[in-house]
Amino acid sequence: MPYSRPILMLVLFSILPGCSGGESGGVGTSGSTPGQVVFDGGYETDPVDHGRPVQLIGNALGVTPEVFRDVFSGVNPSKNGPPSPSRVSANKEVLMDKLGPLGVTNERLDEVSNFYRYRPGSGELWKHKPAVATATISEGKVTGITLVDGGYGYSSPPKVEIAGHPEVQVEVELEYTTDLKTNGRIKSLKIIE
Repeated sequence: MPYSRPILMLVLFSILPGCSGGESGGVGTSGSTPGQVVFDGGYETDPVDHGRPVQLIGNALGVTPEVFRDVFSGVNPSKNGPPSPSRVSANKEVLMDKLGPLGVTNERLDEVSNFYRYRPGSGELWKHKPAVATATISEGKVTGITLVDGGYGYSSPPKVEIAGHPEVQVEVELEYTTDLKTNGRIKSLKIIE
């Protein structure tokens, strides 16, 4: 039975006071307008996936990331340049033998694979759209945060900081779906008191 429910991930990020980016752990808001909500990262992958956004790929295919990892373990990727036609065919057969019974079609596998294909060595990233949010500030204090656009393509929760207010802690909730334009979007942001 295909995995079709959205997966929710809840993570609390504590932005340390006085951090301005880099080694100290802050997001880095220099050059930002005071009160601007800044997102950093959110595109990290599990080391076992060798840079593949398995969290996104698995959910887009309607299977859990663990299932996709298991299926992909039988694939023999090309290490130097494009794979030969025979290797492409053999790898596709391995994938479809396991994904087909789960309801994944060859066309859907191609669509998802192409959407998340990228060359990390060239500084590329898979297709994504950054989130947008606004902060409400009253009497010099952040009193709220509003998610304007959740973006998509986040493989991990991004760090969030409100420029000029590094003491603010933000809870980030991601949502994963089978829709490529909502998969890995920020579902909600919440200021922690």
